[in-house]
Amino acid sequence: MGADLEAGGAGSRVGFYPGAGPGRRSGPARKRPADARPEGAGPRRPPAGPVPSRLPSLTGLRFVAALLVFAGHVLWFTRLVPDEIGTALKLVFSLAGPYGVGFFFVLSGFVLTWTARPQDTARSFWRRRLVKIGPTHLVTYALAALLVTSMARPTSTVDWLASLTLQQAWFPSLHTSLAVNEVSWSLSCEFFFYLAFPALLPALRRVRVQWLWPAAAGVTALIAGAFLIARFLVPDQPRLSLFSMTAPVSFEQVWFVYFFPPVRVLEFVLGILLARIVTAGMWPRIGLLPAFAAAAAGYLLALCEPYLAGRSGLASVCTAPLIAAAAVADLHDRPSVLRSPAMVFLGQISFTFYMVHLTVLMAAAHLIGPTRTFSLATGVFLAVTLLAIALGCALVLYRYVETPLMNRFGQHRPAAAAGAPRPSLLRHEK
Repeated sequence: MGADLEAGGAGSRVGFYPGAGPGRRSGPARKRPADARPEGAGPRRPPAGPVPSRLPSLTGLRFVAALLVFAGHVLWFTRLVPDEIGTALKLVFSLAGPYGVGFFFVLSGFVLTWTARPQDTARSFWRRRLVKIGPTHLVTYALAALLVTSMARPTSTVDWLASLTLQQAWFPSLHTSLAVNEVSWSLSCEFFFYLAFPALLPALRRVRVQWLWPAAAGVTALIAGAFLIARFLVPDQPRLSLFSMTAPVSFEQVWFVYFFPPVRVLEFVLGILLARIVTAGMWPRIGLLPAFAAAAAGYLLALCEPYLAGRSGLASVCTAPLIAAAAVADLHDRPSVLRSPAMVFLGQISFTFYMVHLTVLMAAAHLIGPTRTFSLATGVFLAVTLLAIALGCALVLYRYVETPLMNRFGQHRPAAAAGAPRPSLLRHEK
């Protein structure tokens, strides 16, 4: 799951100028007329009003994706749902976690582009991202380390250090990639995305508006190419049934399409292009319900595809229409259950929920015992109870770790306040 995927923050505003071509320099923010059209842009519908920086429907969607990850993990890491029903649900939700994580990678690129500030600097951007992900990562790492130690799970020094420094996704090793707090491997990818963002965004802003859709199609083709490389060129031995119950694959294949940051950054780039398409008014009229249907159909298709294709970023592409439709619904103030106060609040704590939920599940499985089973009613009750406990832990982390530190150290500081002007994050250098 992405580290800072909330659509907008305190005092944030849109700093991305749609359609900006090479050579355009970003100075102080200026208000644009409502009917103004970006340079180089083709025909487009004029915006209904000022473009908002907050997209609460996307914040609500974050919890839906995090809940998918929880559902997949509770079925794979516990035996709370018994017998044939448990096996059937395990198959149905076998890709729920990968689908949710892929959604967050696309959403991360979209939101960071949407909320980028013209006067921002790379150093300021990196500081805010580190403040966002660092404290929660360290606290959940410590909690997971206590559990790993109590369970006497074999963990090497490299595993400990790679997980602590968020470098574990670069290691083609099952033990290292999933060491300590297993879900933090996605932060390893996000950390790489953040490092690359100050270079990626100016480069992708040079893509002319009429080439945005072809560029998105090209990125999708590269994602498909990564799957083909894993399928036919990466060694497929030894095969493991750890990831798939029906189609064992090697960990090297899974690592290449699922963990390897340079491959997963393609979904992040797709999110950046998607934000440009939406901001330029080039997204077609697709409502939230059809977009939800497309995302659900994409998941069903992923279940029917070869396992590596379903686990790769190809599945994530199907979530792009939902992200764009939710953003457009907020832009035009269309009805959206996703921006209800409850959904927005759950979306705000979704990062801490994601980071702590697996430790809660693993601790419960350790206490209950690996072979103990329950009736269906009891198993469902226990699963809901664990969800409530994970949400409670997430709320504590959000209120007492993430929020205070973000308020103190994670606010944007204009470059001018620090003295001499510095290169802008979004500036096109001639």
